[in-house]
This record gives sequence, structure tokens and C-alpha cells, in this order.
Amino acid sequence: MTTPTTATGRYADRCAAFRALHRPGHPLLLPNAWDHASAAMFAARSYPAVGTTSLGVAAAAGLPDGAGATRVETVRLARRLRRLPVLLTVDVEAGFSDDPADVAALAVELAGLGVVGVNLEDGRPDGSVAAPETTAGKVAAVKAAVPDLFVNARTDVWWLGVPDPLDAAVERVRAYRAAGADGIFAPGTPDADTIRVLVAEVDAPLNVLYRPGFLGVDELAGLGVSRVSTGSLPFRAALGAALAGVDALTRARTGLADDRAPADPVASPGPPSYGEVQALTAGWVPESWAAFRPTAAAPGRGD
Repeated sequence: MTTPTTATGRYADRCAAFRALHRPGHPLLLPNAWDHASAAMFAARSYPAVGTTSLGVAAAAGLPDGAGATRVETVRLARRLRRLPVLLTVDVEAGFSDDPADVAALAVELAGLGVVGVNLEDGRPDGSVAAPETTAGKVAAVKAAVPDLFVNARTDVWWLGVPDPLDAAVERVRAYRAAGADGIFAPGTPDADTIRVLVAEVDAPLNVLYRPGFLGVDELAGLGVSRVSTGSLPFRAALGAALAGVDALTRARTGLADDRAPADPVASPGPPSYGEVQALTAGWVPESWAAFRPTAAAPGRGD
């Protein structure tokens, strides 16, 4: 299963260049975009690679994140970004299917657009994690279909409240690595000691999610991390800045007291949280998604 693009040496060279950016102790800082404008701005700032944020892609379309609802939107965005002078990696949630062949077909389609990497997660829409062999099967299928594609296998054990998450994470990422994963993504890691264990236990570049108030990029580098992703933070920061700007104009209107300003749909100061953005889609999703609701299981999620 190949495409003309994936068969060319140029595609292989681009994938190799992306792989080379993952250096323990000198991590790739990966900004995550949600549309052409945000990706183009990151490219203009000379970031060598840009990822996508599944929350941003989903919320922009009025759909929930993590529910397998945005395959079309994800591919459409990759097509829009293909001409930017940047290496592109795409968050495909859990592959938008439980069938490894379908996930492999998606990888081939994305590779045909020049995408050099994908994030593939083990979290499920119902808030559980897939069996390790299920995600490993998807990883193996993708690598068999597009060997050069950088597969960043993600485990959501911390976000989804799995008991003994460190032991579970080590077991899972070893299985994903054995299936051919090129990198491991462990968002939600609680502290430096946990990251240090993962770096030591897993023979693959480790990707960590940047979180305000957590460890800084230099500290993560010192732990041996190979990639630091911004996740949905830039998208949520943009929403927060938009709200702040409009609210400031509202408060500045002559004769309008602060207590008459419109109710703020975002309760937290600064950027809205992942859960707050998810909740904004609740009233507008298609009926088939009506059962989906963000839960407290993943309060720190930041795809």
C-alpha cells in the first residue's frame, strides 16, 4: 500500500529530517496548529516542524475532541498545510477506526499529502483506554503501509485515570515500540521522576506535553526528553485573547457598568481549559454525538 509521494526519495528525506529533530536533551519544540493561519505563523517564525491539535481542529468544526468525529476535517487541514515550508505531523486521535486497515489507509492518504508524522493514541471516546494489543496492531499496520512515517504512539493512562499509571504506561509503550512506533508520547506525566523513569525504560524518543506551571522546556531537556509539544495551548490562548479583547471593548462602552457585561462562558482566568472548550460543542453536535460529554476524567488534557 503505497502512493507516488511516499515512493519518492524526497518524502523519505523529509521523514528522516523530522526524525533527526528528536534528540534527547535537545528536544524539538513542536507548536500545534489548528488552521492554515496558525500553521503559517509558526512556519514564518522558522519552527522546523508543526503539529496539529485535535482539540483545535474539532472545536473549530463544532465537534468534540477524542470522539473519532473529525477524520474529514483532519485530512482537509493537512491538505491545506501541504505547501507550507515546514515538516507536518498530524494528530489522528485513535486513527478514527478500530480497524488497523482503515488506520493504515488514513496514514497512506496523509503521507500522500506530504505528512511526515502522526500521533496515534490509546484513549477511547468512552473514557477508557484500548487494550495494548489494539493500539499496537494499528501502529504495526501503519508502519507496514508507510515505513518512513514517524508514528508517535501516545498513551493516555494518566489523563484517563488508569490505576498504577506508570507501570501501565511502561507496559504499553514497550508494546507500541515493539510494533514499530518511532516515538512515545506520554501526556499528563505528573513529575520529573516519572519522566526520568520513562526515558530510562523506553528505547524511543519521549514526547512530553508542555503545561504552564509544570516543568519548563530546559528542565524537560535536562531529563532527556526528545520532543515538547504545545498541544491545544496556543489554540486555547487564542480563544482567551479573543474573549479578553471583546470583553475589554464591552467594558469600555460609555454608560455600561461592569456588572452588565455579558456572562463569560469561560470560568477560568486566562486561556479556557480543555474541558471548557469541549463543553462549547455540547449544544451543537449532531444527534449521533449527543451522548458524548467531557468528563472530569481528563481535566488536564491538552490535545
